[in-house]
Amino acid sequence: MNPLTVVLDGQWASLRREVRARLTENGYVEPRDVSTEDYRAWVLEQLRVLAKTGHPQLGFAREYGGGGDIGGSVVSFEMLGYGDLSLMVKAGVQWGLFGGAVQLLGTRRHHERYLARIMDLELPGCFAMTETGHGSDVQHLRTTATYDPRTREFVIDTPDILARKDYIGNAARDGRMAVVFAQLVTGGDERGVHAFLVPIRLELGEPLPGVEIGDCGRKAGLNGVDNGRLTFRSVRVPREALLNRYGDVAEDGTYSSPIESDNRRFFTMLGTLIRGRISVAGAAVSATERALTLAVRYGERRRQFGRPDGGGEVVVLDYLAHQRKLLPALAKTYALHFAQEELVQSLHDIQSASEVDDRTQRELESRAAGIKATATWHATRAIQAAREACGGAGYLAANALGVLKADTDVFTTFEGDNTVLLQLVAKGLLTNYRDHFADLSPLAIARFVAEQVVETVIERTAVRAFATSEGALLQREWQLAMFEDRERHVLEGAARRLRAGDDPFDTFNGAQDHILRAAQAHVDRVVLTAFVGAISRCEDAEAAALLGKLCDLYALSNIEGDRAWFLEHGRITSAHAKSVVATVNDLCRELRPRARALVDAFAIPEPFLQAEMLDV
Repeated sequence: MNPLTVVLDGQWASLRREVRARLTENGYVEPRDVSTEDYRAWVLEQLRVLAKTGHPQLGFAREYGGGGDIGGSVVSFEMLGYGDLSLMVKAGVQWGLFGGAVQLLGTRRHHERYLARIMDLELPGCFAMTETGHGSDVQHLRTTATYDPRTREFVIDTPDILARKDYIGNAARDGRMAVVFAQLVTGGDERGVHAFLVPIRLELGEPLPGVEIGDCGRKAGLNGVDNGRLTFRSVRVPREALLNRYGDVAEDGTYSSPIESDNRRFFTMLGTLIRGRISVAGAAVSATERALTLAVRYGERRRQFGRPDGGGEVVVLDYLAHQRKLLPALAKTYALHFAQEELVQSLHDIQSASEVDDRTQRELESRAAGIKATATWHATRAIQAAREACGGAGYLAANALGVLKADTDVFTTFEGDNTVLLQLVAKGLLTNYRDHFADLSPLAIARFVAEQVVETVIERTAVRAFATSEGALLQREWQLAMFEDRERHVLEGAARRLRAGDDPFDTFNGAQDHILRAAQAHVDRVVLTAFVGAISRCEDAEAAALLGKLCDLYALSNIEGDRAWFLEHGRITSAHAKSVVATVNDLCRELRPRARALVDAFAIPEPFLQAEMLDV
C-alpha cells in the first residue's frame, strides 16, 4: 500500500479500506438534474442501503446491537464526505444526532425501546434543537415542556413563531419522531433545557395531532435533505419521553438530577453531543480532499499558453500561480486530516472511558470546536480555489466542484456557527489561564508577570536571531517556536484586555477581535503539532521526507498569511518576511512533481472522481 495512505489512514486503517470498498461498490454518487422530491427519495433509498452495511451501528453499544466503536463510527461517517453530501448529512441526522441523543441523553428504558429501530432505520428521526429565533444560544430556547402530574405527561408548546423549530433535517418528509429540546417546567419551576422524544407523524406521513410540519424548500445546497419546521400546539407525551440521564421528573412532578447546578447540567448535556461536530469537521476535510484531487488531476491535463521558445503549451499546474492556488491548500488539508485523526482518537478514548474529569471533557469540547471551525472555513476557501483553478470547467455540474461548493457552504454555520465556536475555544484558553493564577499570591503574580516580560524579550530576540541562520525557516524547531510564541502572546494580550474593563459585556464585545485571534492561533498550533506527530509515525523514509516538505509548506504559508502580525510584534524582520514568501515559492516548485501522488494518497474511490473535464 502507498506509505502516504498508510499514514493518512491511521488507527482505523482497516475500517477505511472496508468503507472505500463499500463506497466503490454502491456508488452513492449524487444524482443530477432531478427534482427535489426525487432527490430526497433517492437519498432515503441510499440511506436504507447504508443501514444494511453495519457502519451506522458502529457507534452504538454492543448490548443493543451496535459495534461499540465510537471512533470508527466517526471515521465511517466522515468518509461519506467523499460522495453525496446530502446522504452524509441525512445519515448524520439519523444516527449521529437523533440516535446519538437517544443513546447519550437517554437511559436503559429508551435504549431498549428505540436504539435497534433507529439503527436499522425502522424509526427515522429528527434532532429538533434550533429555533427560528435561537440558533447558537441553545440555553435560551423558548419551546416549553410543562409537566402535568394529573396525567403524568409533558405538554410540549411553541409559544410563538420565533420558538418554532427550524431547519430540522428529516422533518419535512421522512422523520417520524423528534428529539425536541425544550425548557422543562415542573411545579411552576423552570429547570432549563432538556430533551424529549416526541412523535411527529404516522408511518404513512400524516402529522400527528398538534404537530404542524412545514417544509424549508429549496436550499443553496444539500437539497436531498428534507429540512423542515416543527410547531407544537399542546402536544402531550408520556413522562417517560424525557431523556433522563441528567435530569428526571417523578410521577408527582418532583425534579431530580445528579448534577445540582442548572448551568453545569446544561453544558454537560451539550458536551456529550459533540460527536456530530467532530463528524462535520471530518466530512469537510473529506470533501476538500475530493475537490483538490479533481483540481490537481485537471491541472496536470489542462494546457494553456506556450513558452516563448515555442516549446508548446504548458500544463497549468506548472505555473507558480496555479501551484500557489492548490498546494498550500493541499498542505493545510493534510494538516487538518492529521488533526482530525487525533481528535477522533481523543473522542473515542473519552467516551469509551468509565469516568472522565471535567477538565479533560472541556479540552475535548474546545478542540472539537476549533477543528470544526478551521476545517469548515478551510473547505469553503479551498473548494472555491479548486473551482477557480479549473476555470469554466469547474463551474459545470458534470465536474462536481460546483455541487461541492454549494453543499459544504452551510458547514460553517451548522453544528455551531464558527465564530461562536472560536469564542468557545477562547473561553477554554482563558479559563485555563485564569486557573493558573488562582492559587498564587499577589507577590507571586507580580514576579510571574515580571519574569514573563523578560522571557518575552529573550524569546523574541532568540526567534529573530535563529531566523537569520542558514535554512532556519525550514527547521521545525523554529516553525513550532513561532506558532507557540504567537499563541502565547495573543492569549496574554486578550487576558489583559478582559481584565482592564468594568462592564463584562462591553469589555468582551470590545475585545472580540483579540479573543477570536487567540483562539485561531491556538488551533493553528494544535494543527501543526498534529502534522509533526504524523511525520514521526511514518515508517517509510521517502514518504516521511515528502510529508516534511508538505509540513514546511503548511507552516510557512500560515506565517506568510500572518506576516503583518509577526512584523508588528517584532518576531521577524522585513527581510525574513521576504524570505518566507520566497521559500513558499520554492516549496511549491519542489512539491509540484509530487502533487498527483499527494492527492492519490487520499485513496478516494474512483466513482467520486469521475468528471467530464478529465475525459477530454
